[in-house]
Amino acid sequence: MVRPDDARDGAGRSTAPPPGPTPAPAPTPTGSTRNLVLATVGFFINFWAWALISPLGSAYRDRLDLTAFQQSALVAVPVIVGSLGRIPVGALTDRVGARVMFPVVSILTVLPVLYVGFVAESFVAMIVGGFFLGLGGTAFAIGVPLVNAWYPPARRGIALGVFGLGMGGTAVSSFTTVRLTNTVGPEAPFVIVACVLAVYAVLAALLVRDAPGRPQAQGSFIARTWATAKLPATGQLSVLYAVGFGGFVAFSVYLPTYLTNAYDLAQEDAALRTAGFVVLAVLMRPVGGGLTDRYDATRVLVVCFLGIAVLAAVAAVELPLVPIGTIAFLGLAALLGASSGAVFGLVALLAPAEKVGAVTGLVGAAGGLGGFVPPLIMGAVYDRTGDYTIGLGLLAVVGLLTAWFTRGPVRRSARAGRAPA
Repeated sequence: MVRPDDARDGAGRSTAPPPGPTPAPAPTPTGSTRNLVLATVGFFINFWAWALISPLGSAYRDRLDLTAFQQSALVAVPVIVGSLGRIPVGALTDRVGARVMFPVVSILTVLPVLYVGFVAESFVAMIVGGFFLGLGGTAFAIGVPLVNAWYPPARRGIALGVFGLGMGGTAVSSFTTVRLTNTVGPEAPFVIVACVLAVYAVLAALLVRDAPGRPQAQGSFIARTWATAKLPATGQLSVLYAVGFGGFVAFSVYLPTYLTNAYDLAQEDAALRTAGFVVLAVLMRPVGGGLTDRYDATRVLVVCFLGIAVLAAVAAVELPLVPIGTIAFLGLAALLGASSGAVFGLVALLAPAEKVGAVTGLVGAAGGLGGFVPPLIMGAVYDRTGDYTIGLGLLAVVGLLTAWFTRGPVRRSARAGRAPA
C-alpha cells in the first residue's frame, strides 16, 4: 500500500503535497521594548558611574604623586570589583529578578560616587572608593537575563546587542568628566552622576518588569554558582568575553594614560580620543549581536579575533598617531565591540534558560577581569621599558590564540547545542 506522502505519477514524479510553510518566529511579548530601553538606560548610567575615575587618571597621578603602576591600579580597581561582583549579582537576578536588582544596585552606587567626589583625598582612600564604585559595573549581569527572557531566540542576538549600547556610559564619562572638572569644579561630575543614578533607581522601581513566566532559579547561591561554573559553555564563553569585552574595558580605562605617555597628548585631548574609541566600540556591539542572528556566531567571532590580532600588531609598532595609529585603534574598537556583542549571541544558544543570569555573571566577570589585567601589565611594562610595544604585542598573540580556540572547541559546542533544536 502506498502512503499519500509516497505517491508518484506515471513519470515517477512525487505527487505528495509540498512541505508546509516554515513556522513563523515566536512573537515578541508586549512590554519587551520598554524593558529593553530601561535595561539599556540602567546599564548606561551605571557604567557612566563605573568609569568616572579613569578620565582623571593623569590628574590623580599629579595630585597624589603616583607611579605609573599606582595610576594603573587606581583605574583598574573598579574594573575588577565590577567584574567579580557580577557573579553574585547575576545569580541574585536569576532568583529575585531585575525589577528588584536594578533599583537596588543603582541606589547603592550613589554612595561610592559621592565618596570619591567629596571624601577621598589619598591613594588608599581612592582605592577604597574605586573598590565600591565597581558596584556600578555589575549592572550588566542584571540586564542580560532581563532582556534574554523578554525576547524570543530569533531576536535575542540583536536585542542583547542593543542592550550593549549601555557601554556608551564610559564614552559619556570620557567626554564630560575632565571638562566638567575643569569648567565647573572637581565635584561636578560626581554630583551629576549621583543625581542621575537616584532618578533612574526610582524609575526602575516603578517601570521595570520581569518577563511573564521567566524561569526562576532554585537552590542555594553556592550550589547554583558551582553548577553553572561546571557547564562547558560557561568556560568557553568566559574566554571569548575576557578577550573581547576585556579588551574594550582595558582600552577604555587605560587609553587616556597610554596616549598621554606614548604620544604626549594633553589630558583633555586624550580623553576625547578615548571617547571616540568607546563610541565606535559601543555602536559595533549591536552589529556583532545582529550578525549572530543571521550567520554562524563562531565564524563572526573568528573574523573579529583575527582582525584584533593584526591591528594590535600594527599598534605595537607605535607608528605616528595620524593616520596609521588612529586607524589601528579605531579598527580595534570596532572589532572588540562586535566580538562582545557576538559572544552574547552564543549565550542564548548555549546557556540553560534558568541559568542565563548566573552564566552572564560568570562570563561578565571574566570579561571584566580581562579588562583588569592589561592596564597593570601596560603600566609595569612602561615603568621598565619606557614604551608599550610588549603589551600590545601580547594582545596580538592572544587574538590569534582566541581565534583558534573559537574555531575549534567553541564551534563544536555551538553545533552540539544547535542539534536538539
